[in-house]
Amino acid sequence: MLEKVLPHAMLKAKPNLESRIRTLKMDWATVYDLLNVKDNSSFGWDEHRQMVVAKDAIWNLYINIHKEAGQCRHCSFPYYDQLTSIYAKDRATGKYAQTAADIVEKIDAEDVATTNNIEE
Repeated sequence: MLEKVLPHAMLKAKPNLESRIRTLKMDWATVYDLLNVKDNSSFGWDEHRQMVVAKDAIWNLYINIHKEAGQCRHCSFPYYDQLTSIYAKDRATGKYAQTAADIVEKIDAEDVATTNNIEE
């Protein structure tokens, strides 16, 4: 269909669609991180304009560290809710993350419990 509409464009549907999906997912992830990471409580969502909002000083500090977030400062993202329903379930949140010390402590506790059971 693309070849009929744009005969000399040399566009292939699948690679172009896959590229657009990757771009949308990266943009969504940037907005999601702005709104959902614990330390970013200064950011909010303007439902009417469909964009992330914050005071200029907050934006400036965040963009100095996260350059990719600069694109979200003045642009609307109208598909955020729909993309959240698609991608959020696969997003790592760190809720069940463990440090090496936590794992060692758990292993030691299991070893003690196993030793106590063997002695009994």
